[in-house]
Formats: sequence, structure tokens, C-alpha cells
Amino acid sequence: MASIRRTLSPLSGRFYRTGSNPPIAASQKVSDKTTTFSPIRKFVGGLFLLTRKRSHLKRSLFACLMFFFLGILLGMAPFSNDYLSFELQNREAVEFLPDVGGGELGLVRGLKKTTAISSGTETKPWISDSPPDKLLIVVTPTYNRAFQAYYLNRLGQVLRLLRPPLLWIVVEMNAASIETSMILRNMGVAYRHLVCDNNKSAAIKDRGVHQRNTAIEHIETHKLDGIVYFADDDNVYTLELLQRMRDIRRFGTWPVGMMAQSKNKAVLEGPICSGNEVIGWHTNEKSKRVRRFHVDMSGFAFNSTILWDPKRWRRPTSAPIRQLDTVKEGFQQETSFIEQVVEDEAQMEGVPGGCDRIMNWHLHLESSHGMFDYPTGWMLQQHNVVDTSYYKLIQSQLSG
Repeated sequence: MASIRRTLSPLSGRFYRTGSNPPIAASQKVSDKTTTFSPIRKFVGGLFLLTRKRSHLKRSLFACLMFFFLGILLGMAPFSNDYLSFELQNREAVEFLPDVGGGELGLVRGLKKTTAISSGTETKPWISDSPPDKLLIVVTPTYNRAFQAYYLNRLGQVLRLLRPPLLWIVVEMNAASIETSMILRNMGVAYRHLVCDNNKSAAIKDRGVHQRNTAIEHIETHKLDGIVYFADDDNVYTLELLQRMRDIRRFGTWPVGMMAQSKNKAVLEGPICSGNEVIGWHTNEKSKRVRRFHVDMSGFAFNSTILWDPKRWRRPTSAPIRQLDTVKEGFQQETSFIEQVVEDEAQMEGVPGGCDRIMNWHLHLESSHGMFDYPTGWMLQQHNVVDTSYYKLIQSQLSG
């Protein structure tokens, strides 16, 4: 009788029937060629794996640095919108005037027009779309004398209160003094420091005429667009007057209070108005017959484009407008200049409406008998020494 034997398979430790073939492992089905290149395949795969790890490391490092710097910026920023709103509403705008030559240049500093708009609990700043103010061009002739620093500082402090744009043209004769330059630089307004270099200084009757003409030539050359006002340094001006000048379209005038030469009475010069229409003049008997327009040099202002754009204003002639030094000051000087700017009272505007307010004064404070010297650089070089022994003796006698 035949017997059946079970043999132990050397591969897996299992028993198979005699004569049957054992199963082949999956790894043995791979061809010899594939088995030969398997180390190269593992090497290339390792390189790709290493490259991916490095790329991931770089991305992680970059992300950490980015969030680190972002955290620093957020830490420096305010946590409230109040500070940001305040900054937007009070942002200071610095406007540099073009460097057109002919004098020292200052800068204009001012505040942008902003209005706070409230919507619920949130307040948002809003920049006004209103048209910008006209440029106010203030022309001041000056010269070295004892009261010069007082006059320039007084006028400059008023100009500092005005909204920009503003240009202060200060003109001196023959040379620019260091003292005037120091005052203008420390005033904080935009300025031009010009010099009237006149070779015929011996024939000059009124230095102020030539100084104003120098400023007029400067305005014409550089075509400055604004309102021109001749403001002598010894006059007194209100802030309201300077603010109202920006409303002038062509030529504006107003009454001026003047101190008589005798200093015992006041004289009023200027227009009589019905609304903004000029219908007459305040005058006195002396100047009634020799003057066409009874107004002081500081009692009018005009549009600067009249000087360099005659076609716009339909001027009958394109001749340059200048003040004349051939007429007597206080009588025909103002009239001869105004006649070049306007034809008659119909082209004038009364400021303010009704011309019922005196907004500047022409005072004669300095002595006409002589001029006083001022210390160089406004610095006292010598100090007066007072002997106090007499006062000490009197004090000892009173105490005893």
C-alpha cells in the first residue's frame, strides 16, 4: 500500500505535497535587470527627498521671519484710530515756493483743510474740495532806523496768523542789511528779500517809490498770480483786513485812519460806499482839488495779473505800470498809480461792504527832526555803568 509523505518546504516552513512546486515570492518575480538598478533608484530618490526637506526648511524660516517683523510693526502701531484721525486732521503741509531768483526764499507752512465727518460712532477725516485761497503778496519797503526792528516784527507777527499762501516781499535800498535778514529768517513766513539798486540815488525824492517799483518788476518777471498790497512797515494792520483782501477780484479799497502831522487830530481818508460800490471819498480841503482818488497808499490792493496780463483786463495800453517819483508824496502819488490800474470808481470794490470799518492806521510815530542810530545787529556793545554809592548812602541814612 502506497504511503503519502509530507515534506517540509525550505522557503516558508510550510508543508506541501510531494511533487508540487512551492510558490514564488513577489520579490523574485523582478527581473535581474531591475534588481541591478535598484541602488541607483534609491540614491536618486534620496536626493529628491533631501531637496524637498531643504526647500521646506527655507519656506518655514522665511515665514517665521516675515511674521516676526510683522509683529514688530503691529507692536509699534497705535491700537486706536483716534491718533490716526488726529494726524490726518492736523497734517502739516509744507509748500516750497519756486526758486525764481532775485532774493532770499522762505517757505510756507500751513495746515490742510480737513473736516471731521461723523457716522455713528466712527469719525472720519475729510479733506475739503473747496478752491484754494489766493496768494497774498505783501510789499514792504524798509530802511535802517531805530524803529525798524519794532515795525518789521509787529507786521511779521500779523502775517504769521494768516492762512497760506502768503508771500512777503521786503525791499531795501542799495544793499540788504544783516539785521533785516535775521528778522525775516526768524519770522516763519514765506518772504523775498530784494534790493533796489538805483544808480541815481542822489536824484531820488521818495525811496519808497523805487522800492515798490522793484517789487512790481519782480512780480511781472515771474508772473506771480495773487493780490498785491503795499504795506509800509510803520502802519498798523488788523488781521481782518488781510483776510478780506483775498475776496478782491480786481481792485479793492477801504478807509484808512491817519494821524495828522501835528499829532493832535485824526484824519480819515478812503472811499464812501453803498454796499461794495464806491460812490465818493473822505477828504479834506487841502487835497480836494489836486487829487482824483483820495486814498492812502495802504488803502487799496489789486490783482497782480493786471501788471503782466493786460489783455485779460482789457487795458488800453500794454505799458508797464509803475509808481512815479515826479509827483509830490501824499497828493498825486497814489492817484497817478491807481489811474494806471483802473479807469474810474466803477471798477473798484469797497472793502468791507459799506466801507464802515477802519481796519488799518497810518501813524507818524517817528520824529521828523532827525534819525536815531540803532546798534549793529541789535546787540548792545557797551553797558551804561551807574554809580550806586549815592543811593547806598541815602538808604543807610533812611534806615538809621
